[in-house]
Amino acid sequence: MATTYCEFVLNKGKDTVHRDYHDKEYGFPIDDDNLLFARLVLEINQAGLSWETILKKKDNFFKAFDNFNIDKVARYTDKKKEKLMQDAGIIRNRLKIEAAIHNAKTIKTIQKENDSFKNWLDKHHPKSKEEWVKLFKQTFRFTGGEIVNEFLMSAGYLPGAHSETCPVYKKVMKKKPKWAER
Repeated sequence: MATTYCEFVLNKGKDTVHRDYHDKEYGFPIDDDNLLFARLVLEINQAGLSWETILKKKDNFFKAFDNFNIDKVARYTDKKKEKLMQDAGIIRNRLKIEAAIHNAKTIKTIQKENDSFKNWLDKHHPKSKEEWVKLFKQTFRFTGGEIVNEFLMSAGYLPGAHSETCPVYKKVMKKKPKWAER
């Protein structure tokens, strides 16, 4: 049985939705606030489901949520929520949809105070997983320990996305800013 995501992907073969995500996205730093928001929403939607389900629906999520444009999502109306609830291409969970909208509004406030969501994350780095979870639970909706851990690991804020023997590990390390090594 695979003990790391790297081993899991290697054992699955090269033609899976996991391979592309593992090789090109997982653990790499994200500079764009909308992409950070997208990753957070995708991680929230993964709760209780397989990551493979989310990866297969990823394009549908981007389409349904206006490419995760924070300004647009923050303005979603009840009519838009209902449209999302009818969209079979995404996870139709009212709490997760409402969390995405609430979190977009929260990120807009964070952006006003810190210039960007990324700056807010950078200002709080480094923290332990427990400190991050506490901060996220105080700030966002639907952000439990595993969601926060996976979001931060996938965006390069917590270690562990790739084993040191994984060929992608060195690529990720080259992309990380020097402060991230703290």
